[in-house]
Amino acid sequence: MKVLLTGAAGFIGMHCAKRLLERGDEVLGIDNLSPYYSVELKRARLQRLEHDRFRFFQMDLTDAESLTKTFEREKPGAVLHLAAQPGVRHSLKNPASYVQSNLVGFANLLEGCRRSPPRHLVFASSSSVYGNNPKLPWSESDSVDLPISLYAATKKSNELSAHVYSHLYGLPVTGLRYFTVYGPWGRPDMSAFLFARAIMEDKPIPVFNHGDMQRDFTYVDDIVEGTLRVLDQPAAYAIYNIGNHAPVGLLDYIAALERAFNKKAKLKMKPMQPGDVKSTYADTRALAKAVGFAPSTPLEEGLGRFAEWFKAYYGT
Repeated sequence: MKVLLTGAAGFIGMHCAKRLLERGDEVLGIDNLSPYYSVELKRARLQRLEHDRFRFFQMDLTDAESLTKTFEREKPGAVLHLAAQPGVRHSLKNPASYVQSNLVGFANLLEGCRRSPPRHLVFASSSSVYGNNPKLPWSESDSVDLPISLYAATKKSNELSAHVYSHLYGLPVTGLRYFTVYGPWGRPDMSAFLFARAIMEDKPIPVFNHGDMQRDFTYVDDIVEGTLRVLDQPAAYAIYNIGNHAPVGLLDYIAALERAFNKKAKLKMKPMQPGDVKSTYADTRALAKAVGFAPSTPLEEGLGRFAEWFKAYYGT
């Protein structure tokens, strides 16, 4: 199958592309190589995808003309849309980039799919759409009408726009609400990376809400497995959580990183950040029922693999 994959130089994108190539698919990778974080890291990820069935196009999804021509020329069998401007906190500083990447870019992608329909469009949503919902675990049937960050609002908007195209044009589309993904080749703005660097450099880790936080950390290999299983089973319209269904306290998470790096962390307690939520916790029953899989990699095991990669890539 020919798969158009946006965000191919990204964290989850690279891992998904690699798995698709390993199983025999043709992958057309799109990425704008945004300088939001290290372009060198993105290029290093792309080097891992060198294959006779992989082609890369450096393109911004806001370029509607180029994207439309790509759809018309390539006619992909499936589309996996992972490109986005990520990050809750950065959306407070640079809202325009979220409007362009996550709203305009997604609208252009939907139009491409309408003109050259794939058998399935799967796109990355986010656990952030749940906002401050106090009911845990979070279920797909919960209301997500009150986002508390612009990033979350753009992801909610993507879900609504996707439903419109499913309803009006019969586009089979599924959104995946990812929960705190970590692992090798991760983003430098994510906690595993930030905390690991602080530990190795003997710098204090900022511990928000004085450590009274929980996250449903999900290992990247589990994310890939769930994502590709969903991609292979088109639905008229569906939304699924992909999380580990096992929230971990922030201080327990830091302790696990200390064990993975065999080094004690310095902590600096701080108040809650604007736009942040206290806890995330995925109800994954719908995903398990649909595709027979739900993430389950233990945090210690996943952080161990992350630490091995981090030390190999950045040195000790």
